[in-house]
Amino acid sequence: MDIDGPPGNCNHDGVSKMRRNQSCFPGFLAKRISAESKEIPPMNSELILTIDVGTQSIRALVFDLRGNLLEKVATPIEPYFSEKPGWAEQDPDYYWENIGLTVRKLWQKNPRVKTAVAGVTITTQRASVVNVDRQGRPLRPAILYLDQRTTADIPPVKGPYGVLFKSLRLGDMLKYLQSQAEVNWIRAHQPEIWKATYRYLFLSGYLNFRLTGNFSDSVGSQVGYVPFDYRRQTWSRSLNWKWQALGMDRDKLPELVPTGGILGKVSAKAAEESGIPFGLPVVASAADKACEVLGCGCVTPEIGSISYGTATTINATSTRYLEPITLIPSYPSALPGHYNMEILLNRGFWLVSWFIKEFGHLERQMAEAEGVPPEVICDRLIAGIPPGSMGLTVQPYWSPGLRMPGTEAKGAIIGFGDVHTRGHLYRAILEGLGYALREGRERIESKTKAPMKELRVSGGGSQSRQVLQITADIFNLPVVRPSTFETAGLGAAVVASVGLGLHKDFDAAIADMIRTGETVAPRLENARLYDQLYRQVYRKIYPRVRPLYKAIRSITGYPLAPGSGTDSPAL
Repeated sequence: MDIDGPPGNCNHDGVSKMRRNQSCFPGFLAKRISAESKEIPPMNSELILTIDVGTQSIRALVFDLRGNLLEKVATPIEPYFSEKPGWAEQDPDYYWENIGLTVRKLWQKNPRVKTAVAGVTITTQRASVVNVDRQGRPLRPAILYLDQRTTADIPPVKGPYGVLFKSLRLGDMLKYLQSQAEVNWIRAHQPEIWKATYRYLFLSGYLNFRLTGNFSDSVGSQVGYVPFDYRRQTWSRSLNWKWQALGMDRDKLPELVPTGGILGKVSAKAAEESGIPFGLPVVASAADKACEVLGCGCVTPEIGSISYGTATTINATSTRYLEPITLIPSYPSALPGHYNMEILLNRGFWLVSWFIKEFGHLERQMAEAEGVPPEVICDRLIAGIPPGSMGLTVQPYWSPGLRMPGTEAKGAIIGFGDVHTRGHLYRAILEGLGYALREGRERIESKTKAPMKELRVSGGGSQSRQVLQITADIFNLPVVRPSTFETAGLGAAVVASVGLGLHKDFDAAIADMIRTGETVAPRLENARLYDQLYRQVYRKIYPRVRPLYKAIRSITGYPLAPGSGTDSPAL
């Protein structure tokens, strides 16, 4: 039964509701930038300008119709500011101003590409919201997906849906989701802001407005706490429970444009402020995650997309709407009419940063002396550690999810002995992330009935050969690295090329623009060992310690119960 599920794998863990992939291997990124620069061809070919607005940087990218990254400029930005513990906000104009700064640096770096750009598209972080007035001016700072505030005492959903949720024992989940929705917090704590709100936009919608002057946004960017029908990929029907649960007004939402459609043209004002040429068509692409999946070439459920970033995900693309977990929807794909089934592991490769911060003092010193990122030293640290980390096993639930595994979950490390070193712990963390993603793969495959035959891996962690080999061995599948690090930007460029008519359809654009790089094959002996550890150890940890997790929450109050309405403590 489809009841038009809410956004998924969200948590109140202290950092992330809908965590965007960010690199935990920044040093690798700098090396890839120069390596991916290409000679600019004669300007008789049409080029595409992609603007990728992330959490830690804004990137202006120019692709040709063969998918070559011809030019790139990245501007670091402050991720957010916090007026109160746990809040994560940013001035919406800060993103716009840095887009202009980045684009102008791009033209200064290579003026030739400016005259050959046929159109522009924007892909952004998901689930960050902006309230604007009738003139499109922000009424308050944007609340980012990183924000952890919650709202208490929200009226429950009434009527038939209320009865249905209660009968299915989903009342606590609904209460949790209502408590997480930014709109409910604004309505409860800043009613004057909500009353003055003319449009309630995601960051993508706000930036598209700044470009075109139109309050419109891409269907592919609608991931978050809004009344969106994920199955039909449009706003929910008028009687759907989401309108009541969120207290939302339809007229405050933007008009939706199909992925690949034209949102408008760059206005004279936008051209003056941003440096993007006046009159360029603005193409509706999709959210960064959806663009990343497409940019990896993961267009069928047989090819899985793994993103090793601060949050770690596994995705599969399907033509059918399938919920990977009950009430956790499939999100809009960057391919029109397709869906991305996603399992999100909050604080995924953040664990790498955590390890380096808490235990990697020596590695940080060595990295500084050698002028390399600490992750490079950590890769050396595990080079001599055998697969399985001599029995040390990590359950990587440092941040619990909504339904995977459960809101009471905590992280666990078992199997310590006097033979173990920091190297064993580091490898066990990487292996634990692999086990969790393999579990996600099995959940997805149980719905698609299509076994994955290959994995495409992106994100900062994909730059580590050790990570790729561990992943291949745990999944017993070949792992393929895309030809470019900028997979989100490439995916957006693919959409734009079709929307601009530069490719006749998506099949042609994908064939011309998306290529693969290195393939890492699984090692049979390692795969057998990991399969035993996964089935006989890892999969049994959570069911057996779950009662202890519940006792911990009962005694200490952490993690918080769903819908408690109290701010989660920061980790």
